[in-house]
Amino acid sequence: MIYTTEVPHLNSGIRSAVTLGKFDGFHRGHQKLVECIKQKSGENCRTIIFTFDLSCKAYQKKCVPKLLLTYEEKREIAEALHADILAECPFTEELMNMEPEAFVKEYLVDRLHAEYLAIGSDFHFGHNRSGTPQLLFELGKKYGFTVEIIEKEKDGEREISSTYIREELAQGRMEKVQKLLGYPYFIRGEIVHGRQLGRTIGVPTANLIPPSMKKLPPNGVYVTKSFIGEKYYFGITNVGYKPTVKENFIGVETYLFDCNEDLYGQEAEVRFYKYLRPEKKFGSLSELKTQLDIDVETARAFFEKEYGQLPELRLS
Repeated sequence: MIYTTEVPHLNSGIRSAVTLGKFDGFHRGHQKLVECIKQKSGENCRTIIFTFDLSCKAYQKKCVPKLLLTYEEKREIAEALHADILAECPFTEELMNMEPEAFVKEYLVDRLHAEYLAIGSDFHFGHNRSGTPQLLFELGKKYGFTVEIIEKEKDGEREISSTYIREELAQGRMEKVQKLLGYPYFIRGEIVHGRQLGRTIGVPTANLIPPSMKKLPPNGVYVTKSFIGEKYYFGITNVGYKPTVKENFIGVETYLFDCNEDLYGQEAEVRFYKYLRPEKKFGSLSELKTQLDIDVETARAFFEKEYGQLPELRLS
């Protein structure tokens, strides 16, 4: 897959099937759009995901919101979905004020040679969000491309959206988040040295500092599975400040079941499956250890139910 931060100029004779949107999370609705353009791919037709680094609202507020996916994670998922090109372009003042037809002519027609567009029913673009799916349909007639308006994926009666996923994530409902995304929510980072207090109570942990732009689930303890190198480990993870030992920064700390390896400096991906309890300050490390023992047994029971057994180690 080609990744670019500008809208490419395709060679003469090369056409494209394009989907446009924010694609934060690459949830099931987004995946449906990508599948539509993939059906149009061919020797002389490239599949292109066209997105921007910021939404119009974030640009106007001059702030970068917490994201369901970091930019790097978005690139990796786009590649896993087998798109030919991910164009993730900087959102600028010029783009914000561009009239819808000018946007279509310059980017979709002159640069991308679009012959097919797949968009969601709520897609808007151009100055004051005045570009609508119906306008795209009319411009398609003028410039020679077809537009397919894709119905939203639904969860019951509610449409699946990044906003809906953020609401569920904020409540710690990780099973629902996984259902809406189509994959478990995850956090990545390098395993760093902590205070190693876990070792003193027989619960050695792997600590990572999450990316600053990543939206985190609520502080608390979760059932997780961590991918490190070519192995993965079942475990429990604390998100938060660890009030019992008075940390002053938010971190992601995971107790990996049946793991005695030196993992410092390695990249970890922690996948979240179930919220267990809120973060809590205990009166002593002994009280903390008692609660952790309960959390571990609850997590083991979860994985035994999911997998039929809990092996010490599985290969990914």
